[in-house]
Amino acid sequence: MTISPTLRPDCGNCFALCCTALGFARSVDFAIDKPAATPCPNMAEDFSCAIHQSLRPRGFRGCTDFDCFGAGQVVSQHTFEGTSWTQDPSTKSSMFAVFKMVRQLHEMLWYLVEAQQRTFDPDLAVAAGHLSDHIAATAQGDASAILGADVETLHSEVRHLLMEVSEELRASYGAEDQQTPDGGPRDGELSGADLMGADLANRRLCGVDLRGAYLIGARLRGSDLTAADLLGADLRGAQLHGADLSRALYLTNSQVNSAEGDPNTLLPPRIARPSHWT
Repeated sequence: MTISPTLRPDCGNCFALCCTALGFARSVDFAIDKPAATPCPNMAEDFSCAIHQSLRPRGFRGCTDFDCFGAGQVVSQHTFEGTSWTQDPSTKSSMFAVFKMVRQLHEMLWYLVEAQQRTFDPDLAVAAGHLSDHIAATAQGDASAILGADVETLHSEVRHLLMEVSEELRASYGAEDQQTPDGGPRDGELSGADLMGADLANRRLCGVDLRGAYLIGARLRGSDLTAADLLGADLRGAQLHGADLSRALYLTNSQVNSAEGDPNTLLPPRIARPSHWT
């Protein structure tokens, strides 16, 4: 059985790959434009961030929201054996491409770990375990093997399994008995819905399908999102004060980092409480 790599970022063992490989445009999340494959001007010589403690007030909220799922240190220390792109410039393009690929693989692993732990179906748990082993082995291969991986097929297989587990879990919470944001009856399906700025405060949203929903600035204060499917949901600026997300499904650190909350917001054990929530 392949040992899955840690899915938490370890910036001290990374060659600042998120600050170099990826690009961003000037916006509410980033104070400047930065092309892909170029170092961020805030990057220090030792690959640390010179303004790490003040990223949000200085206009780099997007940096604090980002999560590489532990891909950075794996690519830096395992795939390229601790030799940085500054030490060997010939590896720069390959290292950056591998980082983008491994991040996708690690994100899939993040979801599969939860699916395997939470499904009631032993067959689904076994399937999630086998798929996790395969993806972890791919992520731990050499650069050529990683770049040659069929990520599209893996995405499809993972998506199918995650949906099966989601349907199983949500069905156990009576989502069909919930109501729409305007008070009318619904079947618990709000996948991809435009809920920007919606008032969903103090609601029982257990088992609701919010996959890919736009919850930008939505008011979710005091709501119960147990078994709510949040895969890919946009939580930027969502108000989660006092909400219960401790058993929400497919939640990531990046989603939580982009939202607003307080000490009364309940989070899953593997989700770190954002420092700006204080």
